[in-house]
Amino acid sequence: MKIKRKIFKELKRHLTKNEMSLVVGPRQVGKTTLLFFLIDYLAEKKERTVYLNLDIERDKRFCNSQEELLEKIELEIGRRKGYVFIDEIQRKENAGLFLKGLYDMRLPYKFIVSGSGSLELKEKIHESLAGRKQVFEVGPVSFEEFVNLKTEYKYEDNLSAFLKIEKEKAWGYLKQYFNFGGYPRVVLEDTITEKRKIIDELFSSYLEKDISVLLNVKKVESFSSLIRLLSVQAGQIINMTELGSTLGISLPTVKDYLWYAQKTFIIKKVAPYFRNKRKEITKSPVVYFNDLGLKNYSAGVFGNVEFYPTGQGGFLFQNYVFNLLHNLVRHTGADIHFWRTKDGAEVDFVIIRGEKRIPIEVKFKNMKKPKIQKGLRSFIDKYNPEKALVVNLGLSDKVKINDTNVLFCPHTELVAKTHSIFN
Repeated sequence: MKIKRKIFKELKRHLTKNEMSLVVGPRQVGKTTLLFFLIDYLAEKKERTVYLNLDIERDKRFCNSQEELLEKIELEIGRRKGYVFIDEIQRKENAGLFLKGLYDMRLPYKFIVSGSGSLELKEKIHESLAGRKQVFEVGPVSFEEFVNLKTEYKYEDNLSAFLKIEKEKAWGYLKQYFNFGGYPRVVLEDTITEKRKIIDELFSSYLEKDISVLLNVKKVESFSSLIRLLSVQAGQIINMTELGSTLGISLPTVKDYLWYAQKTFIIKKVAPYFRNKRKEITKSPVVYFNDLGLKNYSAGVFGNVEFYPTGQGGFLFQNYVFNLLHNLVRHTGADIHFWRTKDGAEVDFVIIRGEKRIPIEVKFKNMKKPKIQKGLRSFIDKYNPEKALVVNLGLSDKVKINDTNVLFCPHTELVAKTHSIFN
């Protein structure tokens, strides 16, 4: 059974726009599959298409110049309206200028371009195509997509009810997702052995192709070791000087490697929120992984996550909630931060949009009654936000602290998007 990706509907809608559709994301999250789904959709509508994959030498030669590419397109679909798919665009040198030139020719073709994360894709293309493209970031399979697949899409239109009523099944799916993550090939395999082979191949390919070849990183082993160190520190403040000392690399190199890991969609770095430099943490970041399975693989616990009482479940839940929040606030103009004071008070996440500040505490617990932790209470006392959230495993409730409404929200409400962050 194929995995239905929610972003597919967005891509279909954008086919009618003149802008280029730029599909980005890490390796093996299904970007090429999405392109073929689009091609099939267009074929049903009798539209003309041409597909080129720059990982294939016979296709790559057609992109040596704009003239050679246009000759190939005209051969396949003529000079009338058509759709041109270029996969793995990061293989093209000066890809941004190449695509900009094509767009500025005002051709009758709609370009749909995809590529894995690299500096060429994330930086030069973005600069060159300013105002000429819309970016669609494809990530690993979300928990929502995972549950829909596992239930054979029976509850696709009523997922919130399924998650609320079938709590035991939902918990079982959550444990699977926490163990293996959301890379499509991993999700579709049945055995742990095969899942482990795939994640090993995926990480090795990432190091070899993105990090070593595309980004020209010389110390690939040091980069790999950094990812492993980060995997056991996700959600915790990282000390870059300490990381450099442990790995035997300089502080500038640590910063470069962290930047590479972000730009290749492996991690997201979260900055602290502060107003008082003397009392609040202002510099040291926190990192989270885009995929829980890759995080577990890097930490050596892939498929063997221990949930209770002292296992990795709490850290995974925090990372998982971060990914949910990231998807919810994407394209809203909001930023996600964390809050720590120098005397130990902390809040896991603070969402900032304009003048609004929404603190969010994460609890990997089946809470029976509302309980406000010291850190969240401190933030409320200091900043008096209109609303605060406590994301947990099952409790739905509301209490008031000062003028702040504190909402206890099951993570399933975020999954099914039945909870609005800003309303």
